[in-house]
Amino acid sequence: MTEKNPLAVAKGHGPALLLLLVVTLIGLPLILPSTTLATEILIFGLAALACNLLLGYTGLLSFGQGIFFGAGAYGAALLMIHLQWGMLGALVGAALFGALLALLVGALAIRRKGIYFVMLTLAFSQMAYFLAYTLSGWTGGDNGLLDVPRPNITVAGHVLLDLADPRHFYAFVAVLFLLIFAGALRVIRSPFGSTLLAIRENETRAAAIGYDIRHFKILVFMLSGAITGIAGALYAMLLHFAPLSNIDLMMSENILIMTIVGGTGSLFGSLLGAGAIVLLGDVLSELWPRWLMLLGVILILVVVFMRGGLWGGLADLAKRLRPSPAVDGKTKEQL
Repeated sequence: MTEKNPLAVAKGHGPALLLLLVVTLIGLPLILPSTTLATEILIFGLAALACNLLLGYTGLLSFGQGIFFGAGAYGAALLMIHLQWGMLGALVGAALFGALLALLVGALAIRRKGIYFVMLTLAFSQMAYFLAYTLSGWTGGDNGLLDVPRPNITVAGHVLLDLADPRHFYAFVAVLFLLIFAGALRVIRSPFGSTLLAIRENETRAAAIGYDIRHFKILVFMLSGAITGIAGALYAMLLHFAPLSNIDLMMSENILIMTIVGGTGSLFGSLLGAGAIVLLGDVLSELWPRWLMLLGVILILVVVFMRGGLWGGLADLAKRLRPSPAVDGKTKEQL
């Protein structure tokens, strides 16, 4: 039996995925020891989801996601600090910053393929880091950007949601995550999503039948950059601080690891990967100062024995536990 592609899975189980996501969003703050930890998982889940649009659905391995994450954090913080923009305006600004930078990086990087594309995104990531380090008047340099506000949601001067309360901020991030997830699901189920999968599977054939490959790659880059920018802005608001590490190469690597561990080509897997890495970091760091070695071993085991990531592993487990339907007293295996 051939393996189902992500588009087919999304088409068949879209409502079920949304229901599963709603249950997960409600349950996270109840089962985790901290609402802040649950919020952090959702924020990095957004970043991994954006990366999955590039890697899982288009086949583009980019080390530039930290650029858009950092740009969203710095951009939203500067808009709120210096121009007194509200929450929604700052998030829109972060999305625009991320999309514009993704347009620049993507337009140049997609001129090459394979390892050369990867190296270009890596070079852009390093350039962005040293640029942020140099422009200390805007970014705070090595000290980061301090006193990042977390504006309340207001309408006509009336406070609708006090985001200083961690529970309220989690609820706001959860609703935003649900909306972006539903939008991304709609994208991958659309003809645009089918084209992305065609590019991933055979770029030469997709170009031969008339698709403008560069156009689609740039569009998905911009979409990924916008979502990652929103995630960066939310992370800065969560910490009340925009550190230089937001735009570091390590941030790009972490987002990629979350995407791969959760399962490439799976939107819900992005949340699983983010949750696994954030929780492992939180638990293992208390057990041993060199906890990154333990994390490395765990990642190797996941990659070797769960090729579809956590989502693929759970799907395989569900198939094994599901009883085979009988046909005239015989199972399919017997037939």
